[in-house]
Amino acid sequence: MKQVRYFEDLEVWQAARIFAKRIFEITDSEKFKWEHRLTEQMHASSGSIMDNIAEGYERNGNKEFINFLYYSKGSCGEIRSQLTRCLDVGLISEDDYKILRQQAIEISVAIYNLINSIYDSGFKGVKYCRPNEKAQ
Repeated sequence: MKQVRYFEDLEVWQAARIFAKRIFEITDSEKFKWEHRLTEQMHASSGSIMDNIAEGYERNGNKEFINFLYYSKGSCGEIRSQLTRCLDVGLISEDDYKILRQQAIEISVAIYNLINSIYDSGFKGVKYCRPNEKAQ
């Protein structure tokens, strides 16, 4: 496992970034032209996955980081529900639905695994270290 110095180094954040971009691409289609509210919700929930990982990481305490990871995990469920709505009303194809749903599940599992690894580490976070031990 490579060293993580910034939240951008986290593989789960990188996957969430790619996923959010794909949601933006899907909702940019002509079918979504009049679905402003749903599009906004999908942008918010997919972006929230990566944003909460970033915010939690930057708080430098593992309890807070874990809380924000759970928010990210919740957003994975939210976007899966929205994707199901899109499928049900014909806004996305069955193939796109399956691919995006699977990506959201994989990100959710990765978040859960990260939560468990933080618990298992016993480390409280850098904000609890002496000033000369802290990362930037």
